[in-house]
Amino acid sequence: MSSIIKVDTVQDQDGNNIINENANVITVGASGDTITIPSGATLANNGTATGFFEGIAWQSSIVTASTLTAVAGNGYWINTTSNACTITLPASASVGDQIIFTDYLRTWGTNAVTINQNSLNFQGYTSPNPIYNTDGQSVNIIYSGATQGWIPTVDDDVTNKTPQIEGTAYYLVVAGGGGGGSTWSPNTIAGAGGGAGGYLTNYGGSAYTLSNGNTYTITVGTGGAGATLTGTTGTGGNNSSFTGADITDVIATGGGGGGSSTAANGQDGGSGGGGCITKTSGSGNTPSTTPSQGFAGGTGLGGPNYGSGGGGGASEVGNNGTTTVGGDGGDGNSNSITGSAVIYAGGGGGATYNGGTVGSGGTGGGGNAGSASSPGAVGGNGTDGLGGGGGGATYNGTNFVGGDGGNGVVIVRLSTSDYNIITVTGTHTTAVSGSDTIITWTASPATLVT
Repeated sequence: MSSIIKVDTVQDQDGNNIINENANVITVGASGDTITIPSGATLANNGTATGFFEGIAWQSSIVTASTLTAVAGNGYWINTTSNACTITLPASASVGDQIIFTDYLRTWGTNAVTINQNSLNFQGYTSPNPIYNTDGQSVNIIYSGATQGWIPTVDDDVTNKTPQIEGTAYYLVVAGGGGGGSTWSPNTIAGAGGGAGGYLTNYGGSAYTLSNGNTYTITVGTGGAGATLTGTTGTGGNNSSFTGADITDVIATGGGGGGSSTAANGQDGGSGGGGCITKTSGSGNTPSTTPSQGFAGGTGLGGPNYGSGGGGGASEVGNNGTTTVGGDGGDGNSNSITGSAVIYAGGGGGATYNGGTVGSGGTGGGGNAGSASSPGAVGGNGTDGLGGGGGGATYNGTNFVGGDGGNGVVIVRLSTSDYNIITVTGTHTTAVSGSDTIITWTASPATLVT
């Protein structure tokens, strides 16, 4: 049988009331006492709770220091009259944790507040740290869990905070190829191959880190025109580039034009144009980059067929011509930034006079030299999008012109999640490889805006 003891008051051994009941109001302890709830115990409220704190505990001290370590559940007045302030969020957080920051004297526009995320996500990203720079601003953030992390419920200025990109990017920049050299009368000598456009990439190496709020400019260099006047060098290709305020600018130099007979030297460039007989070939990797953006053109020799040199390529020097054979263009480099291997920046082939064997374009879009069959032929064009050099023109009773250099290309590879929140302009295509998106620009003007 159970027993029930009914009392109005329970006292401790010192005569202090521990529990007191009066008019259906139960009082536990006295003012100033500490009531300890044992570990593992659960307080269940089936009625109306009053007198308990609910909401943000606003701090009475105004924050004037340059740093603050925030605590969940607090509200802070941030005074940046004298200096900016960096606020470090808690290193760990629970769903529902809340913190509020408010501009105390409307000075955040002068001295901004930066949020150090302390490794937790903020609106889904770990970087960059959000910056609040609007006078009179209030920021109310609540922790939503590991995926999105802290999310502002009041956020008047989203610049530099949403969207945020991770910013890891790889590039391939290939300049326009140089034009091939023309034939020359009265000496009836054939033209040399144009050099390939300069080739620069970080794919397979260290990635670039792009940051929010920047505009990156993309320039795609066009190929140089083949020489049209007898005895002249082909036109050099145009530079391609990928530039921005927070990165080291990437500038690939256009390929050098191919030379012609005793009249004109091959030009210097990303890869050099080929030379003819006594005229020199052009140097590659000009201006110098590390690693090299291209190689020199080949040299030429005399009769009976006066083989001209091939244009330099991204991976090797253009081949030298002989007395009977035109030099092949130097080969380009293979790159898999698009998800499959493609060879870029091959040099143009060197031509011959009167029936000799003409040079082939280097792998990677180099144009072949003009056909040796009567009456001769113009040089083949370099391939657009690969930056190949133009082929030299062959003479066989009639003067012909050199082939045009191929247009260059700029390719940027970044995560698809980043691609989804950036803006891309200009003539481009996109492709997906795994978790990345590849952007390929084939013409200017163009930009990538984070």
